[in-house]
Amino acid sequence: MDDSFKHSHSVSIMGYPVWKSGLKNCADAIVRSIRASERRWLACLNPHSYVTALEKPEFRKALFNADFLLPDGFGIVIASKILGVALQERVTGPDLFIAVCDAMQAAGGGTVFFLGSTDHVLNEIRNNMARDWPAINIVGTWSPPFKARFSDDDNREMVSRINSVRPDMLWVGMTAPKQEEWLYKMLPSLDIRFAGAVGAVFDFYTGQVKRSHPLFRRLGLEWLPRLIQQPRRLWRRTFISAPIFMWQVLRAKVTGSQAF
Repeated sequence: MDDSFKHSHSVSIMGYPVWKSGLKNCADAIVRSIRASERRWLACLNPHSYVTALEKPEFRKALFNADFLLPDGFGIVIASKILGVALQERVTGPDLFIAVCDAMQAAGGGTVFFLGSTDHVLNEIRNNMARDWPAINIVGTWSPPFKARFSDDDNREMVSRINSVRPDMLWVGMTAPKQEEWLYKMLPSLDIRFAGAVGAVFDFYTGQVKRSHPLFRRLGLEWLPRLIQQPRRLWRRTFISAPIFMWQVLRAKVTGSQAF
């Protein structure tokens, strides 16, 4: 995927090139990228990640340079409407993960590596993938150390494990901004075709965390049941990041500037 393709399928929202062409087109583009042996990667943009990036230049750079930047949060959709930007639909990390796996299965399968979470969750992923997408072969999983920053030895270990099996797809399920910063930094060293920084997708897919009912998702209230499930983890993004983001959007609307 060249830059012209990226820009033709993206719109500027608060200074970021956000994917505008919907879930199916994104999944199809990723599969074409894999088949063409390109090395592309995906990240998700939501109000919390936007606000976090205001104070973290490396995270901001990573989000801006992702080949696919999903409009993951409903707040991004609201921002697009306020700013008069044409955005086809919200595309969440969990929905994109399923759509890509469906498309890879239909195209004859492929290989995948899962990096992140715990050994228990990774084992559950193995079991579920064998049932849901038997043509996709898991060639490796790794639960990295739980620490704020990885050492050079940690990075070499992860890169070595991934490159030893050369997967078509690498799914990274760490916390933001660690996963995005890590992928952006290490991508040139990785022998892969596609990588996705998808946060809580591992937990959603294995049922460790229940996704909100589709009705809540359609109404833009997916955050509410999740907040009830994980208040200590999600209160900050709900009560601090979301208001800051909306203030930034309204200021951009008034000033006509979307610089981050």
